[in-house]
Amino acid sequence: MVGSPYQIAVAFRNLVAVGYRFPLGASEPGCSMWWGSIVMKKLVLAAAALAMAAGSSFAADIPLKAPAAPAPAPFDPWDIAFGAGVMNDYIFRGVTQSNHNPSVAAYFEPRYNVTKDLQLYIGTSTESISFANRAAAEVDVYGGIRPTFGAAAFDFGVWGYLYPGGQCIGPLSNCPAGSEVLPNGNVMKKDVSFFEGYAKVNYTINDSWQVGLNEYYSPDFLNSGAWGDYASVTAKYTAPSTLFGSSGVGMYVSGEFGRQWLGTSDAFYGVVSPLGNFAAGIPYASYDTWNVGIGFTYKVFTLDLRYSDTDMSKGDCNAFTSAFNGSGTTNVTPINPGGAGSNWCGPAGIAKLSVDLTAAANLK
Repeated sequence: MVGSPYQIAVAFRNLVAVGYRFPLGASEPGCSMWWGSIVMKKLVLAAAALAMAAGSSFAADIPLKAPAAPAPAPFDPWDIAFGAGVMNDYIFRGVTQSNHNPSVAAYFEPRYNVTKDLQLYIGTSTESISFANRAAAEVDVYGGIRPTFGAAAFDFGVWGYLYPGGQCIGPLSNCPAGSEVLPNGNVMKKDVSFFEGYAKVNYTINDSWQVGLNEYYSPDFLNSGAWGDYASVTAKYTAPSTLFGSSGVGMYVSGEFGRQWLGTSDAFYGVVSPLGNFAAGIPYASYDTWNVGIGFTYKVFTLDLRYSDTDMSKGDCNAFTSAFNGSGTTNVTPINPGGAGSNWCGPAGIAKLSVDLTAAANLK
């Protein structure tokens, strides 16, 4: 293949010179005309070939410009997570908040992603409950920061638990005249709202396994005057996405083991009996709690089936929860001299169906 315009010109000149050298020296005109005709045809063909070669050579020398890459989508740091759920029992750290009855919940959480590894958030959630003080609902407000370092995702924040609509439950020595008095003798403050500070970390081992640590502390748990500290370890196994073929259904198994430490209440909950003088407040019983369950996911839906339990006795549970339906006389403990017992801290099976969405992923 001819490599440059100069080489093409030289080759063409030589071809012309060679082609006409013999005919111009011929002795017979007819022969010259015949030979000239043949040479002219060859020259035309040669010129065409050279032109094609030159065209391909020039094309090869022209640099091809790659199409411009599409501009990346602008980074939007704002997002909103929201969702709702319905469950047959609302369990919080092993203790029912709904008297083992169904409960509904919803949440709304605006988020601001400073970077892909640092998120700020605030949120609110609401759950239906059944407390002795007849509070209308549990309304949570919270906020914090979620930094991520490689496989470790941290979460630091403050969580407030509000219980509006409550009323004081107990005799005149505890509550205003006309307040409700429970047959089992339990008492409860009108307002049991409180807040906790928390720190959590979740570590992703691989596509299937995650483990976590959680720590919550409140200086005044349930506005009882007693401090509270909760620590737990968690583990979660997520099955391969192909477990149910191409159906889109996912599955996980998870569990938690925790301990709730509790301090001494104020005088509102104080008791005096032959078993002890706790007029200034009762030392609540600390307890262990655990849960294990299996969950199924499909798009934005999750069905979680779980078993929960604690090691707290029915008597100490009655004193801790002030259960309005505590009954009996045999569950006597130093802080529960009346002997009423409550199953609010016992074994429970929970089935919860929830939907969870984010604006960035689901509202485009």
